[in-house]
Order: sequence, then C-alpha cells, then structure tokens
Amino acid sequence: MSVAGTESDDRMVQPTSDIFTAVLWSAPKNEPILRDFLNAVLIDSGQLTIKEATVLNPFNIKEFAFDRQLVLDVLVKDETDCRYNIEVQTASHAGFVNRMLLQWADTYSSVLRAGDGFTQLVPVKSVVLTVFPIFPKLRNPHTIFEIRSMENPEVALTDHFRMHFLRLGDILKRQLVDMDNLFGGLRHWINFFIFADTVSEDKMTQLVENNPAVQAAYEELQRFSSNAEMREFERRRRRFQEDTRIYVGAARAEARAEGKAEGIIEGKAEGVVEREIEIAQNMKRKGFDVQSIADLTGLSHAEIERLG
Repeated sequence: MSVAGTESDDRMVQPTSDIFTAVLWSAPKNEPILRDFLNAVLIDSGQLTIKEATVLNPFNIKEFAFDRQLVLDVLVKDETDCRYNIEVQTASHAGFVNRMLLQWADTYSSVLRAGDGFTQLVPVKSVVLTVFPIFPKLRNPHTIFEIRSMENPEVALTDHFRMHFLRLGDILKRQLVDMDNLFGGLRHWINFFIFADTVSEDKMTQLVENNPAVQAAYEELQRFSSNAEMREFERRRRRFQEDTRIYVGAARAEARAEGKAEGIIEGKAEGVVEREIEIAQNMKRKGFDVQSIADLTGLSHAEIERLG
C-alpha cells in the first residue's frame, strides 16, 4: 500500500520512535522479545528474571490520535503481578523527573479498587529510555533509583519502588565509558536502540552478538520501516511532536520578550503570566494532558483545570 507523502524507503525508522516501540511491545507474538528486554534490565541490576510479560494497555495504531500529545508508555505485568512501566523519552523539559515520578505513582495507585486494602498494592518498576543526556555525574548508562536509608543504604524502605534509566543520550554525547560493565544482554539492547537505524545489517549483527531476541526486534524494525502505512503513521507522529516543540518554544520566547519589555513584577511579568495562560488554553484545546501543560507553562494543575 502506497501512502502519499511517505519518505524514501531507504531510511530506517529510529528504534526509539515511541510509535515503533509501542507497536513492538504490544504485539502478543513479540512477548519473548519484550520479556528478554525486561530480563536484561533486571539481570543487570541483580534482580530475579520473569517468566511472563503481559501487556496491560495494548497499543492499537488504527485508533491512535496523532493530534494529541499522548505518552505512549507500555504497562506490563509479570507472573507475580509486579508492574513494569516502559517508555521512551526523546525530549527533556523542566518537569521531566517529576513526570516520571507521577507516572510511577499513577501506576502504583491504579491497582487498588474500592474496598481494597493497602496490602493489595504491588511493586512497580519504571524503565525509562532517555534519548537526551541526563544525570551527567553518573557514569553507568543504566541508572537505578530506589528508596533507601541515608544512614544505612543497605536498608530499603520498600521493594515496591524502583526506577531504571537507560541513558542513550549520554552514550551518544560520549559522556560515558562503562558500557563494558553492563550485562551482555542489556548492552545488546542499548546498541540496538542507538545504532539500528544508522549501521548496516552485518554491523548490527556484530553489535548484538547474534542475540536472538534483539535480532528479532531488529527484524521487526525492518518490517515496520518497509511498511509504507506504518512509515506514514510514524512520520505524522514525529511531525506533530516537532511542530509542538516549535510552537511552545516560540510562544515562550515571545513571553520572555514581553516580560523584559514590561518589567518583572514579583519575579514574573504580567505579560508572561498572560502568555502562559494563553499557551495553556491552546494546549488544552489540542488535547494535551494536564501534566504536559504544567511542565511547559509552569502553571499549577489547579490553575490549568480552571481554564476554559
């Protein structure tokens, strides 16, 4: 099927495309690929592997709204009912870490139903792939955060919170040198996400050392990239994200310029506030979620909810 406006078939879709990863992880036939990825993350952090990986929010590309700034995360549960929230972040913003915490909290609380006791809560492990540099003081490309005692780090408050960051952007910026310290399977996955769209098939096979699951993911990327309809879906998604960043960046630059012209009152110009409200209203009409609007404008959730 040929789709008007589709780019040349010579270009491989980036493996960090959120549409591609949502399609990849959601397909039931790809459960072994998803499970291998999660197990690579778990093994590298010294945790037990899982035997099942069930996607709780399967992605249906036919029903996807391209004119909405949605987070294409993948929610998974294993055979013990532990939850895993996987997402790819391609652009940083001021509220990035807070958003990751909120995403974890939403997943953690969503398990409870009316009448359930707190013992019904289950562990939630976030796995976040960042395409931009983050935590420059840390050397390992796989960073794990837990809640532990400052007095004695061996004492954990709970095993229900764990957040993994796979920092692809740091590697691309040559800020890291410790890839060799990673578990082999995770190193193969990181090589896939960084290089799959830029190197030859033979070179890719070398980088993943014939890892069957990663090779299967690479074949899925090739199929996705050679499908004209899928490429058009990905192109539209990418274009909307780029247009949104340009729109928000221009609006904020204009607001800063207005603020300088009018003078700062109590740390913020009246014109800046008005412009932030205007941006928030436009974003709300376009279907942005409240957290995204708050991240980009600095307005509180309550202020955004009150907007028309």
